[in-house]
Formats: sequence, C-alpha cells, structure tokens
Amino acid sequence: MLAKLAIAFLLLALTVLIHAAGLAMVMRRLPMGRGVPGLGFFASVWLLIRLAAWVVVIHIIEITGWAMFYWWKQCLPDLESALYFSVVTYTTVGYGDLTLVKGWRLLGGIEALTGILMCGWSTGFFFAFVSRIYKPSLEAGK
Repeated sequence: MLAKLAIAFLLLALTVLIHAAGLAMVMRRLPMGRGVPGLGFFASVWLLIRLAAWVVVIHIIEITGWAMFYWWKQCLPDLESALYFSVVTYTTVGYGDLTLVKGWRLLGGIEALTGILMCGWSTGFFFAFVSRIYKPSLEAGK
C-alpha cells in the first residue's frame, strides 16, 4: 500500500509540475504582466476566452496523464475507460459507474484531491487575471 501511495504522490507531483509549467506558458503568451489599459469589452472577453481555453487544455493534459497511468497498469479495461474515469474523478463529478481495480482504488481519491487543488489554483489564477484586466477601469471610476 505504501508503494502505491508513493506512486499517487508522484502523479500528484507530475500534475503540479504540468500545471505550473502550463500557467507559466500562458503568462508568456497572454498580456498578463500589467494592467491592459484601453482594452475594450470585446477584446477583454476574447482575452478571457483564450485564457479559459488554455487552462482547460492544461487540465486535459493532467487528466490524460492520470488516465495513461491507469491504462498502463491495467486498472481499467481500456484507454477510453481510463480517460473517462480520470475526467470524472479529477473533476470530482464521481458518477461511480467505473471503479479502479482492487489494489489501486486509493489513487482515485488522490486524483480527486489533486483535481480540486488544480481547479482551485486555476480559479485563483483566473481571478488574478480578471482583476488585472479591470483594475485600470476600476481605479478610473473612483
């Protein structure tokens, strides 16, 4: 059991690494380092759509990493099932129609906790980004 818990924490570490690298890439690609003065409504919305899309792609990569592990270790019958289980677990939807094979079930809970953390991190990142976009107009309205 300790070996499988160690594997779960390695997957958690990989997920955090992917998330940090992904958000760093987003910060380089989108104008985030400063308030974006004079950005109109539609330009702001387009920027937020791009940010949301990038963040979703980052989460999909992370989910796929967990699914590939489940598939590799034959924890689920096929790759499609592994991807489905992983997305349902990571997002904490938890339909319960698929479960990991006995001996690997602990990983599902660790993936769910990891998914909660990564979604929270993304939410904080998105909030900070929105704050930077609207900060100039909020300060002008004082």
